[in-house]
Amino acid sequence: MARYRNDLPQMKGGTFLSDGGIETTLIFHDGLDLPHFAAFVLLDTDEGRARLKRYYERYLGIARARGTGFVLDSATWRASSDWGVKLGYDAAALKAININAIRLLEELRAEWETETMPLVVSGAIGPRGDGYKAGRMTAAEAEAYHLAQVETFAEAGADMVAAFTMNTIDEAIGIARAAKRIGIPCAISFTVETDGRLVTGSTLKEAIETTDQATDAYPLYYMINCAHPSHFAHALAAGEPWLARVYGVKANASAQSHAELDESETLDAGDPDDFGQRYGALTRAFPTMRILGGCCGTDHRHIAAVCEACLPA
Repeated sequence: MARYRNDLPQMKGGTFLSDGGIETTLIFHDGLDLPHFAAFVLLDTDEGRARLKRYYERYLGIARARGTGFVLDSATWRASSDWGVKLGYDAAALKAININAIRLLEELRAEWETETMPLVVSGAIGPRGDGYKAGRMTAAEAEAYHLAQVETFAEAGADMVAAFTMNTIDEAIGIARAAKRIGIPCAISFTVETDGRLVTGSTLKEAIETTDQATDAYPLYYMINCAHPSHFAHALAAGEPWLARVYGVKANASAQSHAELDESETLDAGDPDDFGQRYGALTRAFPTMRILGGCCGTDHRHIAAVCEACLPA
């Protein structure tokens, strides 16, 4: 049930938490095998669904203790057609898995939501290719590619969709246009390199302003994910109008570059306390940042540290 699709609570202010690095947590902490970094495969079994549910509940407990809202992003970052082929899922199986992912989040909402803790159900979309390497799609090709997953999330009753680890402007535009075509709210989250720019060389300012221009500013807001705060804090020039469009961050725990992380066989979880302090600095400098979560290498410890640094006791 799309409870909040026409009235998303995170648009009204206040802090909303999100989860951490779902794939890295499941692989390195829980010892699971996720082929092609795909967490959605767990939805195929009762045991896998139970593991995912426990994963989310750890974060929901933090949100409840802190009295914040929460954006529940589905475990579907890899659940699009090219990745589905690699994993043995045809179009019908992918549609079923995306629906099942939303159903799991609805179960969590039914069990955990309170008047002071709204839970937003968001269908997560990942890049068609490697999140660390630039894709080569036009905006029209990206719209056509991502349309099926966006449409499935809308049919399943998601409140919104969110595209994560976008590293090209054209793919972001295509997803926003697909969401607009279907009539479901969307958020776009870009990833950057150590210099604060997309892998294509575009700045965050260029990425956000160009996407807005090409879509009549359809995305409700933008986020930054899959980069350490030290990689992009300097790129957020205070006072520029485009910053008012940035509502959230899901950063990496590690300060390593994407190339270094790609080659690493161990998990760099960084320093959760330092991670939290960096979020504190970001939220003080940019008060529109209200959706706070983590990406690769982060877990519940990092989110707890973010709460310590960003929320009143």
